[in-house]
Amino acid sequence: MNIKGQTVAVLGGKTGLLGQSLCSAFAEAGAHPIALSSKDCDILDPQSVEEILNKEDPDILINAAAYTQVDLAEDEQEKAFALNATAPPLLATLAARRSIPFVHYSTDFVFKGDKTSPYTEYDETSAFSVYGISKADGERGLLKLGYERTLIIRISWLFGPGRINFVEKILNLCDTHNTLTVVEDQFGSPSYTPDIATGTIKLLKKDATGIFHLANSGQTSWHGLASMAATLAGKKNSVTPVSSSEYPTKAVRPRYSVLDISKYTRTTGMTPRRWEDALKEYVQNELGMHSEE
Repeated sequence: MNIKGQTVAVLGGKTGLLGQSLCSAFAEAGAHPIALSSKDCDILDPQSVEEILNKEDPDILINAAAYTQVDLAEDEQEKAFALNATAPPLLATLAARRSIPFVHYSTDFVFKGDKTSPYTEYDETSAFSVYGISKADGERGLLKLGYERTLIIRISWLFGPGRINFVEKILNLCDTHNTLTVVEDQFGSPSYTPDIATGTIKLLKKDATGIFHLANSGQTSWHGLASMAATLAGKKNSVTPVSSSEYPTKAVRPRYSVLDISKYTRTTGMTPRRWEDALKEYVQNELGMHSEE
């Protein structure tokens, strides 16, 4: 598929962490992104979405809107399931009516986290947090619907410009706390939203459909990500590792949710850059913080 000149409707494109990066990347690729928020249309109301689609007449529909508050989801189950499980098939149905590609983002949290090697697209989902279960239900709904131009991209541990995220939170805490404690026994694949956005475009150019994993190369713990961010920003704080048991959260996180991205590499011929390089670009170029070296 040629992206240049295409009109791309991006749900979650105005304020979402990933949505904003998607709009930037599509614009850079010569497409015409339409950034949509919940104020423009309600993704749980097909008629509301259809009105926007009739108005904008997009060539591609992207759903980067989701309920992402992992701990709050334990209390707001209905809301999480509405946005993460009910909405995706409704949106794909609207894309199917127009015969346009539909892109949806899922998460590493659909996995239980009991493996010790990266999760592939063929591993069974077995989430145990409300957030993870709701996202897995969204995937199942899309697969059951069976619209052949559907692309589901599982992503993980997002950081990037435009919205507060784990990395920015850590760097802000460095300004007010001498010592930070960060969990060291949960491992995953950090992902820089501009890289996820360009990766999405590469998959669309290859007419990819079905489920793909996409993240930056490599893996680390939350402690590893926080320490590296602090070092790159020239922060002198002590970043102390703690176990999950010392830092209980309402929702249980996967202990290990590293994503195997080899299918993406086989399909596009590209290997995403390492998370450390992406983090350096974000901390030093986007946030303008530097180490003294």
